[in-house]
Amino acid sequence: MNSVKMNIAVYPGTFDPITNGHFDLIERGARMFDKVVIAVAASPGKSPSLDLDTRIALAKTACASLPNVEVIGFSTLLTTMMHEQGATIILRGLRAVSDFEYELQLANMNRAQNPELESVFLTPAVENSYISSTMVREIAKLGGDVSPMVHPQVAEALRNHYTG
Repeated sequence: MNSVKMNIAVYPGTFDPITNGHFDLIERGARMFDKVVIAVAASPGKSPSLDLDTRIALAKTACASLPNVEVIGFSTLLTTMMHEQGATIILRGLRAVSDFEYELQLANMNRAQNPELESVFLTPAVENSYISSTMVREIAKLGGDVSPMVHPQVAEALRNHYTG
C-alpha cells in the first residue's frame, strides 16, 4: 500500500488578534500546502489582550472559507506540537527587513531541535504590509476603526473587549 505524505505547514503565532495580514499569508499558504495548521500560542509571557479561546475562535472565523486550514491552540514547544501534527514546514511572515534577523534566529533554533523542519517565509501583500497585531490593538484601545485591517467579527470582538 502506497501512503502519500501530506505537506502540512504550521503557521504559529499569538494572533492577538488575527489580522488581514495574517489571513493573506494563510490564504496563500493554503494554496501551497495540503494542510495549514494555524497554531495559536497561549504565550502567557506576552500577556495577550485576548484570551486563548477568543483568539482561537476569531482565527477559526477568519479562516472559515479555507477548507484545508485547521486552527488549534498550543502551549508546548513549537517543535513538539509540529511532531504531534505530523508537520515539517513552519510558515512565517516577513513584513520588513527588520523581521528577518529574528525570524532567521528562530528558524535556526527550530532546525537545531529538529533537523527535518523547514521554515518558509512569505511577505504580505503591499496593502497588508503595515498591519501588525500590536498596532491594531492600540488603535482599538483608543476607539479607532480597525475594520480595514481585520475580519468584521474580529473588529466587533475588539470593540466589545475595549469598550465593554
